[in-house]
Amino acid sequence: QVQLAEYGGGQVQAGGSLKLSCAFSGPSFISYGMSWFRQSPGKEREFVAGITWDGGRTYYADPVKGRFTITKDTATMTVPLQIDNQKPEDRRVSYCAARYSTVVVTRIDDYGYWGQGTQVTVST
Repeated sequence: QVQLAEYGGGQVQAGGSLKLSCAFSGPSFISYGMSWFRQSPGKEREFVAGITWDGGRTYYADPVKGRFTITKDTATMTVPLQIDNQKPEDRRVSYCAARYSTVVVTRIDDYGYWGQGTQVTVST
């Protein structure tokens, strides 16, 4: 079965950088599209960034375009998320998600596998 785990959460100053990583355990990593979501207390989980199964195309939510970079490392079975120019609104729990598909989607119900989340804190 597929299992996901997020690493790299922590505290960073506004304007600083942080790198998260999603570790994938299970078969057929190359066949999965991968995405990152984030969630604030009392709010619904929202799409942040996604990458296709082959790493050929990436998608970003408007608030993070130009600041976040998602990649897919087949050799290590990880999906890093590079976060640059952190903003206070980036203070949220970040989740990794996997979907067996050639298309990246933004609806949480379409993802069958989730990590437990990692906390991102932005200080001002």
